Amino acid sequence: MTQQAAALQTYNNELVKCIEDLHSRRDELNRQINQEEEERERLQHDIGVLTEKLSRVNDSLTHRLSTRATLERTIAESQAAYTKILESSQSLLSVLKQEAGNLSRATEPRRRDH
Repeated sequence: MTQQAAALQTYNNELVKCIEDLHSRRDELNRQINQEEEERERLQHDIGVLTEKLSRVNDSLTHRLSTRATLERTIAESQAAYTKILESSQSLLSVLKQEAGNLSRATEPRRRDH
């Protein structure tokens, strides 16, 4: 019976060791799970912050793009109007020079033919 008791004690010791090993593995797994849950919470928080920031940047960008389009339209219209003013000024100058020439000829004393 002593042999059986010794064998039983050996099995008991191995069982206790296996159970303690399982407890250790479970504790390590719990530690890893807790770390990953904390990391998930941090990441979810970061995603929320970044999503909010992305929304603000998108709103700002939309506003700036609209403003740029308005400025580009205003510049194009102003340049077209300025070009028309230059063309009109050139036409006016040409007409004035022609009229001044006509007036000069009209006011010159007439030469008498001999």
